[in-house]
Amino acid sequence: MKSREIRLTRHFTGPVLPEYFEIAEIDLPEPGEGEIQVKNVWLSVDPYMRGRMIGIKTYVDPFQVGAPMEGGAVGQVVSSKAEGFAEGDWVMSMYGWREGWTAPTAGVTKIDADLLPPEAYLGVAGLTGMTAYVGIKEMIGLKPGETLWMSAGAGAVGSAGIQFAKAMGAHVIATAGGGEKTAFCTELGADAVVDYKAVDDLGAAVRAAAEPLGGIDAYFENVGGDHLQAALDSLKPHGRMAVCGMIARYNDDAPSPGPSNLTQIVAKKLTLRGFIVSDHFDVYSDFVSDLSGWMMAGKVKTRDTVFEGIEKAPEAFMGLFTGANIGKMLVKL
Repeated sequence: MKSREIRLTRHFTGPVLPEYFEIAEIDLPEPGEGEIQVKNVWLSVDPYMRGRMIGIKTYVDPFQVGAPMEGGAVGQVVSSKAEGFAEGDWVMSMYGWREGWTAPTAGVTKIDADLLPPEAYLGVAGLTGMTAYVGIKEMIGLKPGETLWMSAGAGAVGSAGIQFAKAMGAHVIATAGGGEKTAFCTELGADAVVDYKAVDDLGAAVRAAAEPLGGIDAYFENVGGDHLQAALDSLKPHGRMAVCGMIARYNDDAPSPGPSNLTQIVAKKLTLRGFIVSDHFDVYSDFVSDLSGWMMAGKVKTRDTVFEGIEKAPEAFMGLFTGANIGKMLVKL
């Protein structure tokens, strides 16, 4: 079986450019004892991958230049010499950015494609959804009747977070850029939506939207930059913040100056908690249980932005930084 794969040509800082990626074709080996061969069907591209392209180890190793990149993927087993895996089984792995792979089954998870569409395991039912869940429930401890500001509300984590917070009985103020994305946030159930591209003072606009709801108790940080500055000014005393990502900063050539209002953390007695979802698999069973109930009750819906073909993976990834996606960004093979 032949497989095309995407490789990184160099480590880099600054904007993501097409020349930093190349496509190569290989012949996959037949599976040995304890191995399976899989044809990928869906690939995930995610903002955290940007940090792996710099060449410096953070909480995860960097991508290796000239080697196939890694990322979430779901596909079907085409050949197996591993106990518990049969031809036709659907599996989830980190062997993304490639059309197929042969490897041992460590770290590979079988999924039920009859229960949910297979691509959902890369989005709302996968690490994306769990990121929103952990941030809201574990980091913030959101309570019924409180008000959450969800940044990047039309993105993968943000759109899940809006719905999870509403299912938990909270109010939600969402921020997003442009009419289509703000309309999507409203469709998901946000009580108010602010188009950050259409306002001069983001903090003032969010506070005005939240005033009828009693102000902002919690903030989910996906963006950084002006959003973080506005959030520190806008949170109520004893407010809580889950810090998941800062996509506005990922392509900076050098670190940008931080917010000028960090003293608000002291003055308002704020709690800021940064987190990586992979540290919280102990709550996975609670996440699956709650999500299943919410989906059965019609409280959670999904929307994906899909690019087709392995050659489109770099373009899909770059689209994360230009706002090209509504909901989860996926590549279909």
